[in-house]
Amino acid sequence: MSRRKRALSGVLLLDKDRDMSSNSALQRARFLYGAAKAGHTGVLDPLATGLLPVCFGEATKFAQYLLDADKAYTATLQLGVATSTGDAEGEVVATADTHITLAQVQSAIAAFSGEITQTPPMYSAIKHQGKPLYEYARAGITIERKSRQVTIYQIDIVEFAYPTLIINVRCSKGTYIRTLAEDIAQHMGTVAHLTALRRTATAGFSIDQTHTLAAISSLDESARDNWLLPSDVLVQHLPAATLTDKEILQLQHGIAVHSEQNYGTMCPLRIYAASGRFIGLVQYQAASSRLKVLRLMSTNVES
Repeated sequence: MSRRKRALSGVLLLDKDRDMSSNSALQRARFLYGAAKAGHTGVLDPLATGLLPVCFGEATKFAQYLLDADKAYTATLQLGVATSTGDAEGEVVATADTHITLAQVQSAIAAFSGEITQTPPMYSAIKHQGKPLYEYARAGITIERKSRQVTIYQIDIVEFAYPTLIINVRCSKGTYIRTLAEDIAQHMGTVAHLTALRRTATAGFSIDQTHTLAAISSLDESARDNWLLPSDVLVQHLPAATLTDKEILQLQHGIAVHSEQNYGTMCPLRIYAASGRFIGLVQYQAASSRLKVLRLMSTNVES
């Protein structure tokens, strides 16, 4: 007999294990909770550990709003050795015996602060003609990639004892830390690869709030459910408004609601009932002064 699927909704802040794909971690968490529906909010490489928000049920409707969020990582670099993948999973492709000083590290870090241009690595999940780039890379095929602008808000040196460099990085979405490590090394006249990567923050969530699969496995169903956050934590960065029960009913029937308040360019808006219950997201249309539905919670779900 198959295990029953629960129609629960909420967000689990998972601390992903090393050597596990994001999808494997998601499916394991889904199994532990018996969730009928689940999704995550962005991929972590198998080598990487750390913060991976997992969405269950109705929360999956709002997962996309975390994809654009800033991120923070702790990265461990081995200087003097380059690999085919830019991390410890690849084969060594180059070495350099240039001894690097702390002053050189500080100078390189300063050069990569602010808005920078990156070329995504071949070993990435970016699609080309329907296939991820890493599939081409494994076949020995190199595809031309477009460079992109990303922002490095801050890089701090945690530890440096050549050839090991550990840094904390705060960055915008779409930043490849493997590429950043290689570029910093190149700036210093050497090569490098990542030996460890840990995501420590995203969208206001911190690694301190996470739970491991092992810890979740040790709990009963009730205790596990207590670790779930409400669905609207995914959109806390958006402005909010409270509507009447009549207005909410209109929205739930697909009817736009007239708004006396001018919300200007604030979009989307979080909508709540007077009781504080999260209803969903709407878009304010200035031309007609109306609120139009973007995504709503199911009327049968409270969280």
